[in-house]
Amino acid sequence: MAEFKIPTEIVTLPSKGLLYPKESPLSAGEIEMKYMTAKEEDILTNANYLRNGTVLDKLLQALIIDDINYNDLLIGDKNAIMIAARILGYGKDYTINHNGKEVIVDLSQLKDKTLNEELFKIGINEFTFDLPKSGNVVTFKLLTHGDEKKIEAEIKGLQKIKPDSSPDVTTRLKYMITSVNGEREQKSIRDFIDTYLLAPDARALRQYYNQISPDINLKFIPDDENYTGEGIDIPISFNFFWPDFGV
Repeated sequence: MAEFKIPTEIVTLPSKGLLYPKESPLSAGEIEMKYMTAKEEDILTNANYLRNGTVLDKLLQALIIDDINYNDLLIGDKNAIMIAARILGYGKDYTINHNGKEVIVDLSQLKDKTLNEELFKIGINEFTFDLPKSGNVVTFKLLTHGDEKKIEAEIKGLQKIKPDSSPDVTTRLKYMITSVNGEREQKSIRDFIDTYLLAPDARALRQYYNQISPDINLKFIPDDENYTGEGIDIPISFNFFWPDFGV
């Protein structure tokens, strides 16, 4: 029987693998992915996956060659894998609408955010932050895909109890913060967030979190000689993985 080979590519993770335990394959800082086949396109059209919102995760898991725990992926690393999957499946050119004009973004030119490795302890996903308004000291972690799933489930559960509630911010913080003034008991941390965490402190923590998080820089510079900004966010719309929708 004939053997057929599928080409693969090595994708560098924005975190460089620094925050994963050394026994994790992700600590190598790179991941091997295969090119998309017709079988993976079946995933993109799977009605159940589309309905329950898991279609992209199912796709990425099918494309990753390495034996990893997908739930362990940091969100920024997952974003980089998503961009790589799009390039391997449908090419580097992504057409978006900017100011009423069609613009082609070269996804292969996207760069990782600058990483301040001095803040990182190898293999340890935890950071310290002094809350500027209250003076309390917290430690926090960068969220993984597994954390995001738990957050989503908890928010859905809370909204079933209180349909008009919007607990997104506090729920996310409860999964981020790992200690308050040295106290690591989960009930104490949740009580602190619900009752004592000042809004300016929460905002400062979120800003610092975004500042240090490894990620791919999803911005492009428009072809405009008058533009002087740092870039415009690239919208990840329906045609990102369905460029031939309707064909």
